[in-house]
Amino acid sequence: MLTELYIRDFAIIPELRMKFGPGFNVLTGETGAGKSIILDAVSLILGGRADTTVIRTGSDRTYVEATFELTDRLLAEIKPELEEADLLDPDHPQTIVIAREVRDASRNLCRINGVTVRASLLKEVGEVLVGIHGQGDHLRLLNPRFHLPLLDAYTGLTAEREQLTEEIRALRALERERDELRRDERSRQQRLDMLQFQIEEIRAANLSPGEEDDLRAERTRLANMEQLMRAASEGVALLSGLEDAEIRGAIDLVGEAEVALAALARLDPEQKGQLERLQGLLSELTDIAGDLYTYQEHLEHDPARLNFIEERLELINRLKRKYGESIEAILQVQIQAEGELERLEHRDERLGELANLIERRLRSLGQKAAELSVKRQKAAVALAQKVERELGDLRMEAEFAVDFQMKEDPDGLFVGEKRLAFDESGFDRVEFLLSANPGEPPKPLARVASGGETARIMLALKTALAEVDDTPTLIFDEIDQGIGGRIGQVVGQKLWSLAGIAGHQVIIVTHLPQMAGFGDNHFQVQKEVDGGRTSTNVVLLDHQARVQELGAMLGTKEDLGIVGGRSILQEAESIKQRFRPRVT
Repeated sequence: MLTELYIRDFAIIPELRMKFGPGFNVLTGETGAGKSIILDAVSLILGGRADTTVIRTGSDRTYVEATFELTDRLLAEIKPELEEADLLDPDHPQTIVIAREVRDASRNLCRINGVTVRASLLKEVGEVLVGIHGQGDHLRLLNPRFHLPLLDAYTGLTAEREQLTEEIRALRALERERDELRRDERSRQQRLDMLQFQIEEIRAANLSPGEEDDLRAERTRLANMEQLMRAASEGVALLSGLEDAEIRGAIDLVGEAEVALAALARLDPEQKGQLERLQGLLSELTDIAGDLYTYQEHLEHDPARLNFIEERLELINRLKRKYGESIEAILQVQIQAEGELERLEHRDERLGELANLIERRLRSLGQKAAELSVKRQKAAVALAQKVERELGDLRMEAEFAVDFQMKEDPDGLFVGEKRLAFDESGFDRVEFLLSANPGEPPKPLARVASGGETARIMLALKTALAEVDDTPTLIFDEIDQGIGGRIGQVVGQKLWSLAGIAGHQVIIVTHLPQMAGFGDNHFQVQKEVDGGRTSTNVVLLDHQARVQELGAMLGTKEDLGIVGGRSILQEAESIKQRFRPRVT
């Protein structure tokens, strides 16, 4: 769960440290005080989009840090990923500290337990730790595209659907290959001609890996032949001497030194080592002189060879401009072209193979998708019943249904005697239906649900899904949108149940006192103005302060507000007592 949140220079928050407890955590306060800004900071820490506009005016950076305590189950789930990136603290393995810093220069740093990580890893870990449900969930709920994933999540079929998705993607790859081979004959012949030209051009060049470097080195030698000859000749002369000019070389001089040291060693045996070193040097000089003489003898001007190398290098450069940045890349183009040419030349045979393979895949995938559909339809009945019960608790007598549609397609999956259109999730087209008035048939949510009804439906779905959701911390931002005070108490009870009975830590922002009355930990978000600057502060309320805050939220006179606030807390506590002991 989230145990501590630290925010510095974020929007109108100069500095803030909040300690959250287990169970149901409630944030209340006047509109504009900064309640949702706090949740925005949590979103940032979980890998949300980094925007420099969140930096508090006058500062060059914003910093957010969150501390989480992991259960044994959750630690086991993410431990391999953390260990692979060397992110676990061996002294406190069940504590994770996530930090993010956004700088004015459009840079942002992400850290887990003090180690800098990429933003994508921060998001992956964050999604395991916290689920944020904002007002956007209301809009997504009205979009049928999001209904099937919700159903699969409730049913526990997400992994099975992902496996089906991978197999369908493999099928799509085969279909793309088939479609490429089916291109019209003129295009196919043009492609064949181009591939043959590429292959013949590269083959004719007879390239070898590493050849270019060797050619460049040889070109340098040939282009500087006169200097090479002069330097080699001078080296031989200085080592061996010039008899005509009676110039003594280094070898002769070292030889005379050898005679002197030999005499020295005879008189003083301790100098024998010096003699041996000199003799080794004399031998090395003699070898060098011989090698230089041989090298000099083989040096000769070869303009024809130099021209050949220049032309060869120009050929290589021309092929590099067309096919790749190196000889290795050019040869790889040849290999790929030969493979494609082979496939095109055997187009008909490959098309036949693909047709058989695709049909077999369509049949096997049709069976798997049908099995998945049966499970979905069975689960849809249970989900509808669960949602209807939850809606009933929320004072909404409604009929909820999950509608399944399939569309026939001559190129679709084989399912029984039919062929059905499909995508990566299978062939089911799922949409949630609602009838808020007895006697009226269920219709799509977008057509019949009001704002308040949408909020309650979303809460009912979230409550149902929470039973199969392993995310330890659930955050709801203004889930009371469109909900009046009469059912605020019921909604508060539901959220408290998510925290108490389902075992989640729940954090909400609300304007409804009836909902806030169920909080285990109640925070008041306050907006303060000091020195012409607005800032946000948060206070953890004790019992008496809660009574006053709830009374203020009721909007009645002070004495009546206190009575009302105290009544809300007493009623909430009475309801809590009727539930079994909570697991926190």
